[in-house]
Amino acid sequence: MYLHNNPNTSFSADARATAIIDWLTHTLDLVITHFEVASSDASFRRYFRVTHSQGQHIVMDAPPEQENTEPFIRIATLFKAAGLNVPQIYQHDLQQGFILLEDFGTRCFLDQLNQQNATELYQTAFISLQQLQSCPNLCNSSLPHYNVALLDKELEIFYDWFLSQHLNLAIPQPIKQNFNQILINSALEQPQACTHRDFHSRNLMFLSENSPGIIDFQDAVVGPITYDLVSLLRDCYVAWPEKNITLWLTEYFQQISDLGLINTDLVTFTRWFDLMGLQRHLKAIGIFSRLNIRDNKSSYLTDIPRTLLYIRHVCNKYPELDTFNHFLLNTLLPAYNNKK
Repeated sequence: MYLHNNPNTSFSADARATAIIDWLTHTLDLVITHFEVASSDASFRRYFRVTHSQGQHIVMDAPPEQENTEPFIRIATLFKAAGLNVPQIYQHDLQQGFILLEDFGTRCFLDQLNQQNATELYQTAFISLQQLQSCPNLCNSSLPHYNVALLDKELEIFYDWFLSQHLNLAIPQPIKQNFNQILINSALEQPQACTHRDFHSRNLMFLSENSPGIIDFQDAVVGPITYDLVSLLRDCYVAWPEKNITLWLTEYFQQISDLGLINTDLVTFTRWFDLMGLQRHLKAIGIFSRLNIRDNKSSYLTDIPRTLLYIRHVCNKYPELDTFNHFLLNTLLPAYNNKK
């Protein structure tokens, strides 16, 4: 949306957009020539692209009553110091929930990935991920840890929003307890490293230099070393043949073994990867359901079938998951297919 003499009039029905324009114009003294929605995400945050007399930037709009911008600013500083390419923060107003950021452009990995370039692009992501996981200052910082309570809380998102509210189902308590214990034990027995927590193709920006640019990192924690890798390779938004995933997984395993980040065998690492992905994908399906039910964002429902395929693949692979797999095949999937 192009702005002319009075930029406020273009977003007159949107009080926060009007407040952003006022902040840019009167507090930061920018002469705005172009202001448009850049994107939104699975939270209450929105992003605007602003062109002005001194260049082009992104403005994060994070309503303070729903979003806390302090973690974003603090973690951006930590990541930047660790050598990761995160957006430079130029100005912020914590009280209003506005941040003026470096603009990484419009091309994320999801838009660029294909069979010919996937290995090359993932190699660049591997380099960033190794920087993230090998920096001791990040692990020793004030980041929260993925503990039993947090892992259990995330699994409840699946049971509540997808099973109960979306499908009107309940899982038998003994199956749930056994299943949760397997996933949580696997997560906690892994080496712990700084974890982006949403390291996937929509949050990696394709850049001409120092690619990828990394965004949406405000929920970073110290957590299982396979978490970000499975987010990347078993992405909820793009699927690859299992042979490709195995090849990339093996390559990354060798790289971090050489760096001394892990001291285990490939079979154990693969099991960690699979079970960590299972926990993440269950949470993701719950979040997709919540976005539809609570936030009226139905577009994420189209990502559930791909994510369910990952869950089916892993549940078929490990005998200790047989009781949950039986529930999945005989109760959950028929209910889901009838719902569609």
